[in-house]
Amino acid sequence: MNEVIRSLVQVTDRAQQEIRQIFTREDPNAETGLRLCVIGGGCSGLSYEMEFDSTRENDNVIDYEGFRVLLDPKSSIYLKGVTLDFQDGLKGKGFVFVNPNATNTCGCGESFSV
Repeated sequence: MNEVIRSLVQVTDRAQQEIRQIFTREDPNAETGLRLCVIGGGCSGLSYEMEFDSTRENDNVIDYEGFRVLLDPKSSIYLKGVTLDFQDGLKGKGFVFVNPNATNTCGCGESFSV
């Protein structure tokens, strides 16, 4: 795999484990991947989205054991260098985007600006 594509988004071991469990429970279709994208909106201007989807033309595809991460070219610009983590604790449970390029994030962590 192209190392440039591989370095776009990192998925922690904890997040990988959770994603594999979700795929097993909800969507065992081998053609489906986990789409990470950025859309306009949210408190800080841009929001993260995650969904099951099929590969589209021009997608950047990152293969992990048991699943693929799909990134459209526009979102790839905003997601470069992001780490997707999964946290479980007193303050909540869920996926967390750690974005070193964000200049501002909202309190909920779901939106950001660059």
